[in-house]
Amino acid sequence: MLSVLFTVGLGAAVLGVVIGVVPGLHADSGWAVAAAAVVLGGLGAVLRPLLVALCSAAGWLGVVAGWLVTQALLVWAALELTPGVHVDGFWPAFWAAWLGAGLTSVVLWFVTAGQPGAATRHLLRVNRRYRRAVPRTEIPGVLIVQIDGLSAPLARWAIEAGNLPTLGRWLRAGSHTLTEWHAQLPPTTPASQAGLLHGASDQVPAFRWYEKDTGRLVVTNRPRDSALVEARCSDGHGLLAGGGVSVSNVFSGDAATSLLTMSRAGTNKPDRAVAGYLLDPFGLTRSLVLTVGETVKELAQARRQRVRGVLPRMRRRGSYVVLRGVTNVLLRHLNLAVLAEQMMRGAPTVFCDFVDYDEIAHHAGPARPESLASLEGIDAVLATLEQVAAAAPRPYHLVVLSDHGQSQGSTFAQRYGLPFEQLVRELTGSGDVVAPPADEREHRARPAEPEPAPGHPEVVVAASGNLALIYLARLPGRATLEQIEHRHPRLLAGLTAHPGVGFVLVRSQHHGALVLGRDGRRRLRDDHVEGCDPLAAFGPHAADDLRRHDRLGHTGDLVVNSLYEPGTGEVAAFEELIGCHGGLGGDQSRALLVLPRGWNRPGELIGADAVHRLLLSSIRDEPERSAARQP
Repeated sequence: MLSVLFTVGLGAAVLGVVIGVVPGLHADSGWAVAAAAVVLGGLGAVLRPLLVALCSAAGWLGVVAGWLVTQALLVWAALELTPGVHVDGFWPAFWAAWLGAGLTSVVLWFVTAGQPGAATRHLLRVNRRYRRAVPRTEIPGVLIVQIDGLSAPLARWAIEAGNLPTLGRWLRAGSHTLTEWHAQLPPTTPASQAGLLHGASDQVPAFRWYEKDTGRLVVTNRPRDSALVEARCSDGHGLLAGGGVSVSNVFSGDAATSLLTMSRAGTNKPDRAVAGYLLDPFGLTRSLVLTVGETVKELAQARRQRVRGVLPRMRRRGSYVVLRGVTNVLLRHLNLAVLAEQMMRGAPTVFCDFVDYDEIAHHAGPARPESLASLEGIDAVLATLEQVAAAAPRPYHLVVLSDHGQSQGSTFAQRYGLPFEQLVRELTGSGDVVAPPADEREHRARPAEPEPAPGHPEVVVAASGNLALIYLARLPGRATLEQIEHRHPRLLAGLTAHPGVGFVLVRSQHHGALVLGRDGRRRLRDDHVEGCDPLAAFGPHAADDLRRHDRLGHTGDLVVNSLYEPGTGEVAAFEELIGCHGGLGGDQSRALLVLPRGWNRPGELIGADAVHRLLLSSIRDEPERSAARQP
């Protein structure tokens, strides 16, 4: 009762302010304003579910149009129906709707700050229809939350420091266990998700790569490219086959329902949860208000880095400022709304990727304060999902994992004054060196895929973090060391001698796969080392990772990894990112896995495919475990 009175009172107060400041709106008395607030609340309760269904059925165009005008139509109707309130047409109501939603969002943010149950109550209220319609089952479902880019060492430190209190509570209570798994080269989201969701990580040699046979640059967060890669990965029996749901992933895992999933971007209509979130005037507007606040916070934190002389650091451009607000607030809230609806519907398996930590860590650094603050926000999401699970029509097991970690360091261009592709251009003496844009975030706003240029350039450089694939594009197949030295005699010697290069992988016609360093080489077929081992600093999995990578389709003629400084754990990204992943060195290969205690216990987990098999077997065994628990 108190919540109803508060809602009516807040609505009347906000509506009174709006009527007082928006031209074209008039009220005869305060009672008329209060009556209009009650009428507006009633219209919203009755009509908004119908409007959500209509807009979602019309597709994304309908949802966007509904986002713009739905609340304005309700406000206009309420003002027209209420005696003593006068509105001069639709447009005053339109501006009143947006202003009112913004004011309400600000007030609610102040009132509910520090109340973790507020988000849960809202989500349960929005999804209350499912509590009556969906039958109860005792067979547990599985919710898998991916914290993109979080390394296992940093996760353990954040738990101890209090940045991940929900995860810490689970571990202390004994309901979950934390383990580490090795993300094989390349430790990137597309490669790891191809493994986690489809068991086919070998289809992805990097975040971006060049395919000589078609002259096509594949960038895995372009919808058409991710769909192409998924077609190569999928056998119809992925992790989410059999009624599962994919949310905000690169690939679908053969889910029956894919929402905000890159590989299905052109095929799926917006779900009711997506439409409902976008058409909720206070849910979306609250997110927009907080998004603006996040961008302001980013500007202040970037300035603080500059003033304090924090190193390494990078210029955090305007496009990233907006992107941080979108990923750290808007997309996080949207994911939470979608997950809550799917759980209340009783979906058997749900997998969702939260990218906000990874995005901030790329630009600020993996362990910087703003990055850790984003982890606190994701941990709050876990707490909310735990509460929603308690009200769902089936029990849920919560699994938390990451796809890779991140390694920090000043970039190659910062250290040496020139981009990596410029070094390749100088060593080859060729003006025909193509280096596609190496900032993966740029492509999130550019879903359309350009057609490949006619003909093949002489050299293509595709950088992903501190890994670069170099292709002699006019030579068919995998160019050998002997061919490369004949065509560009300075290239290999120049790369291996450069202080920013840790090693180069190349295939020799006579010796097979070779790893070349400044002071030695390693033959991978028998691990024979001449001089100093170029992989000595890169950990126990480096040789096996490179043997595997040498066998992948469309890998580079040269696979170049940046320097790695064991004393500081720093690498030198070939793109302009302070925190990076994609190559070897540091924590980028040390991924996280948090499992329910009763699940199958992993041994050493090498690669995302091994994690896929573990998750798949645990999910398939769950009905038997559930039956065994019954009295």
